[in-house]
Amino acid sequence: MTDSFRWQAVDIAAQVRAGEVTAARVARDHLDRIEAVNPGLNAIVQHDPDAALQAAEAVDAALARGDDPGPLAGVPVTIKVNVDQAGCATTNGLTLQRDLMAQSDSPVVANLRAAGAVIVGRTNTPAFSMRWFTENGLHGRTLNPRNAALTPGGSSGGAASAVAAGMCAIAHGTDIAGSIRYPAYACGLQGIRPTLGRVPARNASGPDRLLGAQLMAVSGPIARSVADTRMALTAMAVGSTEDPWWVPAPLEAGALPRRVGLIAAPDGMPVAPEVTEALDRAAAALRAAGWHVDTVSGPGFRKAADINAQLWMAEARYTTDMIAREGDAAAQFVFARMTADSPEMDLPALMEALRARVGVQRDWARFLADYPVVLCPSSGMLPFEQDLDIRSEADFDRVMEAQLIQRALPTLGMPGLAVSTGMAGDAPCGVQLIADRFREDVLFRAGAVIEAACGLPTVADPK
Repeated sequence: MTDSFRWQAVDIAAQVRAGEVTAARVARDHLDRIEAVNPGLNAIVQHDPDAALQAAEAVDAALARGDDPGPLAGVPVTIKVNVDQAGCATTNGLTLQRDLMAQSDSPVVANLRAAGAVIVGRTNTPAFSMRWFTENGLHGRTLNPRNAALTPGGSSGGAASAVAAGMCAIAHGTDIAGSIRYPAYACGLQGIRPTLGRVPARNASGPDRLLGAQLMAVSGPIARSVADTRMALTAMAVGSTEDPWWVPAPLEAGALPRRVGLIAAPDGMPVAPEVTEALDRAAAALRAAGWHVDTVSGPGFRKAADINAQLWMAEARYTTDMIAREGDAAAQFVFARMTADSPEMDLPALMEALRARVGVQRDWARFLADYPVVLCPSSGMLPFEQDLDIRSEADFDRVMEAQLIQRALPTLGMPGLAVSTGMAGDAPCGVQLIADRFREDVLFRAGAVIEAACGLPTVADPK
């Protein structure tokens, strides 16, 4: 085994294209890495090595013919188990869906294949993808390769664990309340929640999504560098007629003033000293690179977070019977706590929530006209200890408060980038960047500055 499992995706693709390494060699390196570390982490829960090697060999064959295999030529990727991949079960972490076999690829999976990526496995998620912790009765618990006592995040916890441990270079994740950004933060990685409509989505294995998910759920990448995250998003964002929400917006939309609004303690949210220190480091790096950074309060996140809970839980109530039948105690506890804070909506309440959503979106659009980038916490706390959310109602409330921005951003429809700032003692730490809709480009530019100052995330070697 060579060390290609430690390489960035941009370097893998470049070396495969240049003929310096074969896609098959890279695939074998990552499959060997999976065999070595996945039994202890349980990040990848569906695995077909033969199919991965065949896909890699197809990339090599295309290059030998002089064909272009795509921008992700030979890059090992993983897919989250809540998204359709032909021939695999779309379990969403549920025993009830262990046999829900997808007959076709979701558009995001099809886009990754078309870009030359090699799928090396499918990654774990909590039951119903409903927690910032990753465990379920079907696939078991996923560990954080940087510190097994901490959550790897959720719901894309398997995705982040796999990237951090070198089992793939890029992982697909989904985000309706922080499920890309928080696992990236918890595992010391970079991860972007794209603008709603940037990446096409559909699971043909089930019915179309209800209104809350249509307005707030997105797919996006987790990786070990901002450059890899950008390359992955470019590949994922190719349009599809399967998703009427997809928007053909350019990934480069022109220059913006290099002005940053630092929101250090949004809406009075308690913030750990280590998180404050990470924000200060990021702000200093941006200032040193010529960005103007002001400490501001912003329009606020709490109303948007409340609307997120209203819409998401209104949708979750359609699955109340399924939650009971699944019998996942953690999912039942979290569902009960979230619905307790979000009373069942009648039609007038739904219409009022949608009207309020437009108002908070307008407030943020006005603010971002002055400050095109917002620098803020990913979470108010360092990555949580395993199962903190289900220890007690008070602990659940602490977790919810720390995740204020994770919950708010999907309501606003704006993109958010989690950027690692390294380790704070034995815990990963980082910051979050926010921009206006379809301005992922400015997030990548600002994120690259912070990454250069704080260092690239490296592959963890779990004990």
